[in-house]
Amino acid sequence: MTTAADPVTEGLPQHAPQHAPLRGPSRLLPGLLASAVVAAAAFGLQHIEAALFGRAWVEGLVLAILGGAALRLVWTPSALWTPGIAFSAKALLETAVALLGATVSGAAVMALGPAMLLMVAGLVVAAILGGYALGRAFGLPPAMALLVACGNAICGNSAIAAVAPVIEAEGEDVAAAIGFTAVLGIVVVLLVPAVGALMGYDAVGVGMLAGLTVYAVPQVLAAAAPAGLVAIQTGAVVKLVRVLMLGPVCLVLGLMRPRTAGQGPRPRLRHMAPWFIVVFLLLLGLRSAGAIPDLVLPPLQTGVMALTLVAMAALGLMVDPRAILRAGPRVAAVAALSALMIGGLALCAIAVLPRP
Repeated sequence: MTTAADPVTEGLPQHAPQHAPLRGPSRLLPGLLASAVVAAAAFGLQHIEAALFGRAWVEGLVLAILGGAALRLVWTPSALWTPGIAFSAKALLETAVALLGATVSGAAVMALGPAMLLMVAGLVVAAILGGYALGRAFGLPPAMALLVACGNAICGNSAIAAVAPVIEAEGEDVAAAIGFTAVLGIVVVLLVPAVGALMGYDAVGVGMLAGLTVYAVPQVLAAAAPAGLVAIQTGAVVKLVRVLMLGPVCLVLGLMRPRTAGQGPRPRLRHMAPWFIVVFLLLLGLRSAGAIPDLVLPPLQTGVMALTLVAMAALGLMVDPRAILRAGPRVAAVAALSALMIGGLALCAIAVLPRP
């Protein structure tokens, strides 16, 4: 008798264990430990950098991603490790994002101004249209082109998962789009700090760049972290506006593509409003109302960064560098060009918009 696939380990390599499998929460311990060890090594390397050069030129979060990916090149986690690694990369990172809401006030959101909010919405629409046009120009099927475009423009895998049932995409198209997005998303995270430094951006500018270009909400933390807490907060708020565009986009796509009964499930509400975004908004509201005292903010910020460090190590362990080859050259080219297009739009927006 077969058993249902475990959603925690879905997407990671599965191997038959040579021993009795761990049960319950204990099955997470090996992967959590592996992620924590990589994170601790990255944290230590950051301090060594600071001691040798006066500052850490490569932040611990970036080192954690690179360290995890480097380890994955020589070691493929077995079924003993995959539950904890997947839990660290998803649950810990989402928890960090949720808690980040307590450090952001409503004033920070309002400080973006109506011009910034309209610009984010316009960038998402332009990125979807431009990405779709690129996909069709490279000969991708309409559904595949739309999946890649929405994934790049909004929030990576979450957007792909939400849009797929709306446009009735094939499973193979969804798998290929998600496979490449996982690799390209890491590249974007690593490039944001370098581009921000090259352009001479301050913390707000780096945060805006991260929020406008990084795929996943949690990864904004890693991309903006080298510029400090202000960059992280700005990036999180800007990215939140992008994520909130997913609902209207799915609605419009659903209206443009009439469905009949029995043709597949509607996109789930949790894809359009993930739990950690809801908690982020609730904590933001409590912070704005003065219900969260300033005394708890320093330890809360430390906890957020610790969770993110472990999660980034796990994310590196989950990235299979060979996924880019499996996705195919046309999908790879379209995704990469779409990412460059979004980056160019973001740079133009930052140049013309007044800073909050």
